[in-house]
Amino acid sequence: MKNRYLLQLLLCGVMLYYGLPRFDIYAGGAEGVFAISWLAFALFVIAGSLLGLLYTPKKATNKASKAPVRKTKRKSARSYS
Repeated sequence: MKNRYLLQLLLCGVMLYYGLPRFDIYAGGAEGVFAISWLAFALFVIAGSLLGLLYTPKKATNKASKAPVRKTKRKSARSYS
C-alpha cells in the first residue's frame, strides 16, 4: 500500500516539475483559472498521499498464531431447595 502512495507522490512531483514553469497563474480568463485549479488539485494529491503514508495502520499480525484462549464453562454448584 505504501508503494502506491510513493508512486503518487513521484508522479505528482514529475508533473509539477514539468507543468509549473508553463503555467501563468496571473493570466486572465480560462488560462488563469485552469492553472490555479490544476495546482490546487496537485496539492490535494500531495496532501492525500502524505496523509496516507503517515497514517496507514500497522500490518495486522497473523490471527491464527494468536488464537484467543477459550474459557471452559464450569458447572455451577447451585442447589435448588
